[in-house]
Amino acid sequence: MTRRTRASGFTLVEVLVALSIFAILAVAGVSVLAVSIDNRQSVEVANRATAGLQTTRALLRADLAQATDRRVRDDQGRAEPQAFSGGEGQRLLALTRAGWVNPGAEARPSMQRVEYWLVEGRLERRAQPLLDGAATLPPQVLQEGIRAAEIAFLDRGAESPAWTPTLERSLPQAVRLTLDTRDQGRVSQLFLVGVGA
Repeated sequence: MTRRTRASGFTLVEVLVALSIFAILAVAGVSVLAVSIDNRQSVEVANRATAGLQTTRALLRADLAQATDRRVRDDQGRAEPQAFSGGEGQRLLALTRAGWVNPGAEARPSMQRVEYWLVEGRLERRAQPLLDGAATLPPQVLQEGIRAAEIAFLDRGAESPAWTPTLERSLPQAVRLTLDTRDQGRVSQLFLVGVGA
């Protein structure tokens, strides 16, 4: 009697089954990787939008808390009609703020003229290095993707879209800024004015 010996190795069917299982696992792995990359990009977009909102809030809070009643002159020598204004077209807000920190002891005032503008979907902060007659420094872009912005001035329980000073009050009590953003929708923030001056 002759014995048949079986050759060691895999049959064609076994190899095809193993390749099929490997292909299924590879497709699942690629799908998981694609989803994680998409999620990472979404998180980065949300983080940028949140960082822009936080920067805007911090700067506005600091500027408005230090708002002061100091009129300035433009680069042509003309006096601004009021120290604090806003709600005029693209220029949302213009103010003079005190408390400008000077760690390098440079020859400059401790006050600064600051303006907030909405230009082509960007919220920009513009500052002047000197109060009177100085050209504005390059704008600092705080947020992008803004569809619309509304500003309101609150004083003695009344709300107004523009600020007009009176003999008794040159600054409002609070400012409300509402931004309609592409990434976060409508965001409304309220800031007290002149509390740190």
